Amino acid sequence: QRPVDALRRVQLAPRQAVVDDQQQPGLEGLGEGARLGGVGEVGDVALEVGGGLAIGDDDDLAVAGLVAAEEVAAAIRAAGGEALAVAGDVTADGFPDRLVGAAVEAFGPAIDVLVNNAGYTWDAMAHKMTDAQWEAMWRVHCTAPFRLVRAAAPYLRDAGQRDLAAGRRVHRKIVNVSSVAGTDGNPGQLNYASAKAAVVGFTKTLAKEWGRFAVNVNAVAYGWIETRLTQPKGEDTVIDTPEGAVAVGVPQQHLDAFRDRIPLGRPGTPEEAAGVLLFLASPLSDYVSGQVLKVTGGA
Repeated sequence: QRPVDALRRVQLAPRQAVVDDQQQPGLEGLGEGARLGGVGEVGDVALEVGGGLAIGDDDDLAVAGLVAAEEVAAAIRAAGGEALAVAGDVTADGFPDRLVGAAVEAFGPAIDVLVNNAGYTWDAMAHKMTDAQWEAMWRVHCTAPFRLVRAAAPYLRDAGQRDLAAGRRVHRKIVNVSSVAGTDGNPGQLNYASAKAAVVGFTKTLAKEWGRFAVNVNAVAYGWIETRLTQPKGEDTVIDTPEGAVAVGVPQQHLDAFRDRIPLGRPGTPEEAAGVLLFLASPLSDYVSGQVLKVTGGA
């Protein structure tokens, strides 16, 4: 098919999805309300990890987060697809296996796309950073994606191996969300930047390990995307995490300076951020692997 026809098919195809809402504040790269939708051919199964609002430790927050994920699942079903919302903490022992198990139970033993998108920031200058701040960033940005990939291996790596042995080549996709903080560094974010840099090495190594099984592994390094993590800092710009309330947001003067450095002159929207994930999860990227795509407006 011509590329434009393939893209139209990708965007409109009904599909199956597992939307994870989790106790770490998700939507790090996408922003609230943005969702990865219509990826791949009819019947593809995709897991978006970090696809809902933050869920804290108390029951009210947990219920609110699950409701948000259920709203996304309902929208997918209304568009002709199938979807399942799974609530939990991506850093908790056993959650990756539970999430993958729920997808397999609901849709059968096939996973076509895994998007590792859960994350948040917890900033401090290096000499003031606590062990808790350091370790929290590594748990959510590195350990959680590793455990999820490991849990999904039978349905990504092993499934690809079986397909190739049977004479079929079926491309499956893993997309990891990094950041320009990880590729370029950012003052006040030694923990976050180090963990996001590790995502790059994670991506490139897994692409080399699993490429022979037709598993494409790529990363997206976002710049300034309009999310709650990049809203102007104020007294109410906090999120609830298992470690407690964490202040987020960026001082307005810093946002003004960022804008001046972006050739396109503005931050990206959640929908624009999601479009990049759509490409990397779709058949249009079947010959793209081991890459880190910067989405920065030219900065």
